[in-house]
Amino acid sequence: MSETPKPAEAEGYKVGFGKPPVHTRFQPGQLGNPAGRPKGARNLASVLEQELNAPVTIIENGQRKTVTKLEAAIKQLVKMGLSGDLRALQQLLALYRMLRPIEGEEAPEAPTRETDAQVLQGILKRMQRDAGGDDA
Repeated sequence: MSETPKPAEAEGYKVGFGKPPVHTRFQPGQLGNPAGRPKGARNLASVLEQELNAPVTIIENGQRKTVTKLEAAIKQLVKMGLSGDLRALQQLLALYRMLRPIEGEEAPEAPTRETDAQVLQGILKRMQRDAGGDDA
């Protein structure tokens, strides 16, 4: 009895980058990570959220107070900004502007159907003008 060559070897299959040997490939129905992600494994966002919402005890005005770590961090940022730390003050103001626009600054208006129609008509006119210029 002679050995039958493997199908890939019979076709002149060359092993190389992106072409693993046939015997090391996953068999049909076999998963690459059979155990999968462990149950309860969390991503970075959920870990960060849990930590920032964890309670911490601080002393404010001589009294013990329990707040979240996020609240404590904001209080510390405000305290540092008021004490003259320019970097903390810049971060605080940037955060505030992001959450609340400056008075007198108008929030961008949502486009209406009328403005959308005007924009589309302008685009169509330009397309027609450009198409007419190519034919001449």
